[in-house]
Amino acid sequence: MRERAGAYPYAAYAFAFFLAPLLLVVFYSVTRTTPEGLKLTFAHFFRFFDVREPQYMKVLFGSLRIALYTTCICLVLGYPAAYILATLPKRKRSLLAMLFILPMWMNFLLRTYAWMSLLESNGIINMVLRRFGLPAMQLMYTEGAVVLGLVYNFLPFMILPIYNMLIKIDSSLLDSAEDLGATPVQTFVKVTIPLTLPAIVSGFNMVFMPSVTTFVISRLLGGTSTVLIGDLIEKQFKLVDDKGFGSAMSVIIMAFILVFVGLSGSADREEVF
Repeated sequence: MRERAGAYPYAAYAFAFFLAPLLLVVFYSVTRTTPEGLKLTFAHFFRFFDVREPQYMKVLFGSLRIALYTTCICLVLGYPAAYILATLPKRKRSLLAMLFILPMWMNFLLRTYAWMSLLESNGIINMVLRRFGLPAMQLMYTEGAVVLGLVYNFLPFMILPIYNMLIKIDSSLLDSAEDLGATPVQTFVKVTIPLTLPAIVSGFNMVFMPSVTTFVISRLLGGTSTVLIGDLIEKQFKLVDDKGFGSAMSVIIMAFILVFVGLSGSADREEVF
């Protein structure tokens, strides 16, 4: 009984800050205010998937595509970085790991504004190009700028899980593979990667989910040329004042993320077993 009583504050916290807001979003998504009062409806969902208004689905798939690009780039850059960190002496790898974490201590907006000062027309990159007699480039307000900003902000979420898994691998397993005649490449492919697969899946989820739902980076670096689903949701709540449609889009994107997490988790379990 005492053990259950100790869990009550955590249950109340979870309800107040997680479950209650989620239930409120679901409530808004399936109701509409009419002169007669609240009415249960799924019109908000039908509107999103209406073929006569394809812009919503276009933005959704565009957001998923950009998030997938970001996640794959983070994996390609993050795995070698984590591997190099894990192979360094303990003192050096702790220092370098701290350098990867250090930018996360800075405010999210400040980090994005820093990239704006680099990429804008009169920014540092174009100033350097002009100094060498090269033409300036349109770097801001492009999809590439959005992907760059996402990769910069979320790369540590890919590196750290893989790094933590790599340093926990029993070195005797690698020595056994070498004793059995495996080359370093074979050991890496058949031993190291399978052992770090749970960390890869974790990093994939930790990068993909915020990349889909972000709106600050796309607004600052992409402008009106790159609109993500997070921008549409924010617009419905702040500008249009259509909480029902904005909540419906939030529920839809949550459903897509849950499906993605479920598929990645099942693939991870199949690989393990």
